[in-house]
Amino acid sequence: MIRKLAAVLCMVVIALPAVAQIKIEEVTSAGGIKAWLINEPSIPFIALQIAFRGGTSLDTPDNLGATNLMVGLLEEGTGEMDAAAYRRATESLAANFGFDTGRDSVRISAQVLKSNADAALDLLRKAIVEPAFNPVAIERVRGQVITGLQSALQDPEAIAEKTMAEIAFGDHPYGRPSDGTIESVAALTRDDLVAAHKAALSKDHLVIGVVGDVTAEELGPMLDRLLGDLPATGAPLPEKVEFAAPGGVTVVDFPTPQSVAIWAQESDINMQHPDFMPVYVMNHILGGGGFGSRLTEEVREKRGLTYGVYSYLNWMEATQYYGGSVASANGTVGEAIDVIRTEWARMAQEGVTEEELEKAKKYLTGSYALRFDGNSRIARILVSSQLDHFPIDYANTRNDRVNAVTVDDIARVAKENLNPDALHFVVVGQPEGVESTQ
Repeated sequence: MIRKLAAVLCMVVIALPAVAQIKIEEVTSAGGIKAWLINEPSIPFIALQIAFRGGTSLDTPDNLGATNLMVGLLEEGTGEMDAAAYRRATESLAANFGFDTGRDSVRISAQVLKSNADAALDLLRKAIVEPAFNPVAIERVRGQVITGLQSALQDPEAIAEKTMAEIAFGDHPYGRPSDGTIESVAALTRDDLVAAHKAALSKDHLVIGVVGDVTAEELGPMLDRLLGDLPATGAPLPEKVEFAAPGGVTVVDFPTPQSVAIWAQESDINMQHPDFMPVYVMNHILGGGGFGSRLTEEVREKRGLTYGVYSYLNWMEATQYYGGSVASANGTVGEAIDVIRTEWARMAQEGVTEEELEKAKKYLTGSYALRFDGNSRIARILVSSQLDHFPIDYANTRNDRVNAVTVDDIARVAKENLNPDALHFVVVGQPEGVESTQ
């Protein structure tokens, strides 16, 4: 019953009315730990999102997959507690913890009741600061990771992404497999995991968002108890790198009736760039907006070449690029690629219409408030905003920034940023009439 109550709280807490200004405080603990806080006392519940910059990009060539395996073990026991005992203790407190890792960050989430927050967060502290890394758990989680890696070898999209990363980033950490390889994960030792823990989970990498029934005065000591025992510094973050894939096509032969194609070109647009918002809105119209976007209209609706096609801006800690993805039958993927190139060029040459822009603005501003529909999601937004280096008032100014974009802005950034000749396509399958150009 307690576990079910926690799940219900996670789903139904509505912390912020859509029309309200969001009051975010920056809290600094006595120990120097910073967090963004939204105090919302209406329900006795606290949601925390904790991120550590770096993620799997901190793996070295000799311990590929160590960070991913390490994070998978954080909830598998601490001290004298094995994984089963840890789960029982978590459930007894109606707490809910989550652990995840990606290319640029390790993320930890927690939802706890105000009434037993100290006990619940002490349990979380043990997982973060004092994981057991016991041999039985290591082998169990290692087996799960290797099973996932084996599945990825048969996943066309995973193959395409791995191939693009190798071409674009070479020996940089972004060019290496994020979760390691079957061979590298099989060779990892407990010492490798301890080293990965020290490298990745440190106070200088911390980013925190908190929403719920907690004041700034209460939060500071809470953060110091939870995270104060972490190392002051971890491994250096990866150096900046440019997206280096040249224009062209790489075909990876794979026996499947449908090819997966991903494409990308270099970009210098990140969240701090003055043209970020015009490019963001432009991408929504070109391919980021799903139904109604130009790519969906031309590739799916008019020609029936795919069930789905989309474009995206990928801004990472050490690089950024502009890309997209489509899947089509082997006999039609070549036509789909031609249409995508054509639309890339048309946007660069013609920009967008006033009607397209107003429709995009209405959607982007109207849907934004829907993201703020629960404490846990809001806390995650607070962390993502910090990881993206947005200012603390971004949530309150974002829609104004969208509405300030003009047709002329998009015409300029489209011409400056979209280059169909620079697009590199990685096609996984047996595409008819499509050959590698490299």
